Amino acid sequence: MSRISKDDRRLQLQKEAEGNHLYANRIRVYPKTVHGVVRRTKWVILIVCLTLYYLAPWLRWNRGPGRPSQAILLDISHERFYFFNLELWPQDIWLLAGLLIMGAVFLFLVTSLFGRLWCGYTCPQTVWTDLFMWIEQWVEGDRNERMQRDAAPLNADTIWKKVLKHSIWLIIAWWTGGAWIMYYVDAPTVTLQFWTGQASNQVYFFTWLFTLTTYLLGGWAREQVCTYMCPWPRFQAAMLDDQSFTVTYQGWRGEPRMRGKRTETGPSGGDCIDCGACVTACPTGIDIRDGIQLECINCGLCIDACNHVMERTKQDKWLITWDTLARQAAKKSGVHEAIKIIRPRTIVYLTVLLVAMSGLTFALVTRSTLGLSVLRDRAPVFVPLGDGSLRNGYTIKIANKTSSVAAFDLSVDGLPGALLTVAEGDPKPVPVLQLPSASDEVDTFRVLVTARPKALADGSQPVDFVLRDSVTGKQTIYHSTFMGPQNYGANR
Repeated sequence: MSRISKDDRRLQLQKEAEGNHLYANRIRVYPKTVHGVVRRTKWVILIVCLTLYYLAPWLRWNRGPGRPSQAILLDISHERFYFFNLELWPQDIWLLAGLLIMGAVFLFLVTSLFGRLWCGYTCPQTVWTDLFMWIEQWVEGDRNERMQRDAAPLNADTIWKKVLKHSIWLIIAWWTGGAWIMYYVDAPTVTLQFWTGQASNQVYFFTWLFTLTTYLLGGWAREQVCTYMCPWPRFQAAMLDDQSFTVTYQGWRGEPRMRGKRTETGPSGGDCIDCGACVTACPTGIDIRDGIQLECINCGLCIDACNHVMERTKQDKWLITWDTLARQAAKKSGVHEAIKIIRPRTIVYLTVLLVAMSGLTFALVTRSTLGLSVLRDRAPVFVPLGDGSLRNGYTIKIANKTSSVAAFDLSVDGLPGALLTVAEGDPKPVPVLQLPSASDEVDTFRVLVTARPKALADGSQPVDFVLRDSVTGKQTIYHSTFMGPQNYGANR
């Protein structure tokens, strides 16, 4: 089948747009199989990414008896996130926010240096789409064969190959959805429960939900996700400059384009023979010779396709290469331009990244294993007692983030003579209350504080609840208030 030229493609889009004013119908992309250093690199990265994704839930990590043994686990039912030796609680959500910010800044830095490297090699959409397209090429044949089959009337050969392709796609999508569930539930346990029908409805629902989304996005939507659904292409331009490495067509060398072999006596032309190999190899169906475009994911497969043609025509390879716009402009003028990795943009990104990494590391190292929160009763705000003293009620929550049972001493600073007691517990008030806490748990106590403040000019007095580990001596403080009637004690 003849190649669709750029002008024919534009005309086809224009006609479709005229027939439907809301949108132009999708022109299906049939990428051609290519071989070369870029394709081999993508295969290595794809295999590494898929291996990590599918096997990571099966990694074990010994945390002691009664605790999860999965190395990476987001245990939603128990509100814990485990990453090898690290355990994060809901109170540590700000650390996750810091990690996401750090990841975003790192992505900004990589983009400013090397363009859409993430999109072309490690984005999940790219990885699974690459895998699905390889299955399609293996079952249905290369580009021309697939185009001819889709254009021809339906027959038995087409039907069984389509059924086989989609069956393999669904199996891969199903394994993908099942592996995703294993990051939230212990992998061996949920696997056994799934096959014996004992898993929860949520497990079955989300397994099939992720199966369906993987099948649709990787098998059907493909480049449409990158072009229309993903926001990244729309603001990546803010991170690129003329010193960013991107997949680049060397127009100064390739133009003017001319078909046929190059001879000393023939008409002079550029190295580009206008074969369209770069277009047919592109997974998003663009022409890299038109420059940087929103649809380009910087995968570089057009480089392999062009290098193959350059070898056949006995010309220098890398007519399409990775380079910066500044270096290309200099080469066009016959001037050598040095690579500028260090520039104001990258310095800013790198500084922010180092600050974020330092702050996050310091926060993790100094993160307390003891948490205390105090909530004062709002009804009644205070209770006057017969001896003239006042009593306030508080809900005390103690987070013991260690793997061992602990005993804590709770006292109140800023309120001389204050006595504490646990409601519905030992009725005898004491100045220091002893509270046990289970390992890796949040224990809740309702504590009554009785005192005779010297004066409550505004009806309240700041106090500090001090929680101290009776064994290690570690302590934490929570600032609260003790309430009473206004001007209490002023006339005493």
